[in-house]
Amino acid sequence: MPAILAALGATPSGARAERVRQSPHFRDGSFRNSTPTRTMVGGESRPSVREFLTGGERRRPSAPVPLVTGEPATSADGLHLTWYGHATVLVEIEGARVLLDPVWSDRCSPTPGIGPKRLHPMPVALADLPRLDAIVISHDHYDHLDMPTVQALTRSQQAPFLVPLGVGAHLERWGVPDHRIIELDWEESADVAGLTLTATEARHFSGRTLRRNGTLWSSWVIAGEQRRVFYTGDSGYFDGYAAIGERHGPFDATLMQIGAYDKGWPEIHMFPEEAVAAHLDLRGDLLIPVHWATFNLALHPWAEPVDRLWAEAKARDVNLAVPRPGERVDATAPPALDPWWQALV
Repeated sequence: MPAILAALGATPSGARAERVRQSPHFRDGSFRNSTPTRTMVGGESRPSVREFLTGGERRRPSAPVPLVTGEPATSADGLHLTWYGHATVLVEIEGARVLLDPVWSDRCSPTPGIGPKRLHPMPVALADLPRLDAIVISHDHYDHLDMPTVQALTRSQQAPFLVPLGVGAHLERWGVPDHRIIELDWEESADVAGLTLTATEARHFSGRTLRRNGTLWSSWVIAGEQRRVFYTGDSGYFDGYAAIGERHGPFDATLMQIGAYDKGWPEIHMFPEEAVAAHLDLRGDLLIPVHWATFNLALHPWAEPVDRLWAEAKARDVNLAVPRPGERVDATAPPALDPWWQALV
C-alpha cells in the first residue's frame, strides 16, 4: 500500500505551488485549456463499461510485435529517432540525447497488479540506455509518467527532468533531487546540452487521482542549431498547432499521438486524420506516429490508428515513417514504409 500511495504523486506546495498559481493558464484552482475542452462527451457517444470489456474489436495483436534490439544510439550529428513503444522515444539530435515520456513498467497504473498491460516488451532494458542529456515529460498520466521508471532513471542517469508546471511535485516525492527538476509553463524554454527545449501548448488534462488539472500538460519543441523536433504529448486537435508551427517551426520531424481516440472523448486525443492535419499545421517534414501499439487504452482495433494514418498521409502527400519498436530512424533518410503491423491483425 505505501508504494501505491507514493505512485499517486504529490500536490504542489510552497514555491512550486506559487508558480502554479501565477500561471496565466491556472484559474479557480485548475489549469485550463485555451480552447474549451470536454474530457468526455455525453449521450450515445459515451462508451459503456460493457463495450470496454466485451467489445468485438481486435484490440490486441494476433502475434508478437516485432522488435528491433541492439540498435546503437551513437548520438551522431544530425537527427535520429528511436520509438520504444507507446509515447517513449529517444531523440538523438546534434550530438545530444533526449528521452521522451519514459515508461518501462508492465502496466500503466499505480499498482503492478491492475491496469492496462503492455502488449509487447520494451526493446531495450532501462539499464542499457546510453547517457541521456534530458528527460522530458508531457503530463502526469500513468502512461506517460511512471514512478518506477523515474526512480530508476534518477539512480542510473544524471540528466535533468523537464516537466510542465506542478509535475515536479511528483518527482520530488519520488526522490528526484530538486536541481534535476526543471518546470516550465507553455512557451517557457530551458537550454540543455546545446538544445533549447520549450514547453508548448496541448489540449488535454492531467491528474493521477480523482482530482484533475492540478498540474499542467504540454507538447514539446526540441531545437538544436540546425534540427527541430515536435512532440505532441497527448492532445486533441486545436488551432494552436498552427501557432506553434509559425512560432517554432518548421520541424524536421513530428512525433504525433495517433492512438487511444474515441467518439466519447474527441477533444482530448486526436484521431489519426487530425494528426496529419496537425503535422501540416506545424510545418513538419517527417511524421512518426506514437501513442499506439503498446497499451490497450481505447475501443478501436489495435492496428486501426496506423492504417488510418497511412491512408491520410498518402492522400495528403505527407512523408511518413512507421518504425517497429526499437528501430532507429534517420530523419534525413527515413526507410521506405513497410506495413509490418498488417501481419498482426
